[in-house]
Amino acid sequence: MSVKQLSIFAENRPGRLSNISHLLAVNGINIRAMSVADTKDFGILRLIVNDPDKAVAVLREGGCAVTVSHVLAIKLPDRPGGLAAAMQILYDNNVSVEYMYSAFISEKSAEAYLILRADSNERAEQAFEGKYDLLSQEELLNK
Repeated sequence: MSVKQLSIFAENRPGRLSNISHLLAVNGINIRAMSVADTKDFGILRLIVNDPDKAVAVLREGGCAVTVSHVLAIKLPDRPGGLAAAMQILYDNNVSVEYMYSAFISEKSAEAYLILRADSNERAEQAFEGKYDLLSQEELLNK
């Protein structure tokens, strides 16, 4: 059960993130998770949003270069060792993590959410089956 992630390639200059976030905001698109990786000249903004198809259209109309990929959104216990246990499962199943970042963190909840892309999302899903809940695209609307 994967979710759509947007990757936006953006020049590393003042106002670029402001413009992107404004485009999403005025079109009613809620950012649920994000990660920014940068180099000297450009950055890659990875987003999980409540309406990825609309977001892609809005961003492309706004002149952004956007790609869509599939990642896993995993619910973990928010406690010391919560991440370590999940990573051990992937290791035991010979699944490599390409990248990950956290999302939807709340001090009121005993849960944390992790966005993860593996060398094989399908094998990662199988490894987590029965051990961790994976969020669907629809569930992101309610988080």
